[in-house]
Amino acid sequence: MSAQKKVAFYTLGCKLNFSETSTIARSFLGEGFSRVEFDEKADIYVINTCSVTDNADKRFKSIVKSALKQNENAFLIAIGCYAQLKPEELAAVDGVDLVLGATEKFKVTDYINDLTKNDLGEVHSCEIEEADFYVGSYSIGDRTRAFLKVQDGCDYKCTYCTIPLARGISRSDTLENVLQNAKEISEKGIKEIVLTGVNIGDYGKGEFGNKKHEHTFYELVQALDTVEGISRVRISSIEPNLLTNETIDFVSKSNSFVPHFHIPLQSGSDTLLKLMKRRYLKETYDNRVEAIKKTMPNACIGVDVIVGFPGETDELFLETYNYLNQLDISYLHVFTYSERPNTEAVEMEGAVPLKVRAKRSKMLRGLSVKKRRAFYESQLGNDLTVLFESENKEGFIHGFTQNYVKVKTPWNPELVNTLHPVKLTKIDEDGLVRFDWIEIPATH
Repeated sequence: MSAQKKVAFYTLGCKLNFSETSTIARSFLGEGFSRVEFDEKADIYVINTCSVTDNADKRFKSIVKSALKQNENAFLIAIGCYAQLKPEELAAVDGVDLVLGATEKFKVTDYINDLTKNDLGEVHSCEIEEADFYVGSYSIGDRTRAFLKVQDGCDYKCTYCTIPLARGISRSDTLENVLQNAKEISEKGIKEIVLTGVNIGDYGKGEFGNKKHEHTFYELVQALDTVEGISRVRISSIEPNLLTNETIDFVSKSNSFVPHFHIPLQSGSDTLLKLMKRRYLKETYDNRVEAIKKTMPNACIGVDVIVGFPGETDELFLETYNYLNQLDISYLHVFTYSERPNTEAVEMEGAVPLKVRAKRSKMLRGLSVKKRRAFYESQLGNDLTVLFESENKEGFIHGFTQNYVKVKTPWNPELVNTLHPVKLTKIDEDGLVRFDWIEIPATH
């Protein structure tokens, strides 16, 4: 391919998708392409799709249109979860030339013989049972943090979820390769790693292509704590039944792992947790929160929750609301249930009207605002360390403390990707925290 050819990427969905997009982008660079922003003119546009919610599906067509506005003759490629689940549907979208499934996406440059537009999108998509090998990935687009993929796929059978159908069985990167990727990230001057995967607590299963665990998530955490040059490692999302006391204890004493956990709950009702086929009940969740707060009182705990699941009566929703209200957590990620084909939940009785789902979602989002505010207020007066971001937002630079308090101060480019000790002083009108500098030399 000519070095003059330009490629642009758009990523929908999770941190895992971002890590994979970044790795796929590097494969294009290795073939002589140059990367440009998605809102610039390019010869190829790659859209990494998501299918967790109905909204992500709908956004795909508008993203295709925006690419074609930049270059009506551009070659459009769809990859990702939606591309694996509904390849023919994506191929039929006007302007789409190539659709690649779960395994094919990592060999995307092999499928580009020429950039002639197709009348109908060409599909290369495996049966999901064939997605049984592992491809490591990490993102390096942000100067301050990198998303490091350590695991892919899922063996759980949650009744609302299509991810096992889109990504296949649970499988892991080798510990050696994870550490090598972490070292490469460190060598690029990036200060923070965020661990990502579909079910990272299941790390070690399928590490060498077999189903047993070669290593545990705890062993992964121990090993990553020894990587030089990485100031922070953040655990993104981990199932409560897979977050062990030994991992929590280790994080509390760790050199680099930060006191921030994101733990999916999905419902505060044991009745609904059973219908969802989650692998825990509220008692387990209570124990995880209690164990974290006992060893790390200032830890930030984020929670995923689904509203409007089939069978969620007013009483069961209020059970979830009241449970979350009394729980010592810091913020919520609220997902409104949407029917997904080929899942058990879509066949269940007791569908919740869309307007009711929206109302419940709004209530929980309001609760999240209150929880985050209360958590921020609890941190005022504390001495913490901020890692500053790289973006100038309306004259301010933002950053995060180790326990995920978002702060702001007037823009100073010298602060980008540096760590500074500060004392949190007040909450601004926009809900962010101001601080006083602590006079200790910055870590570069």
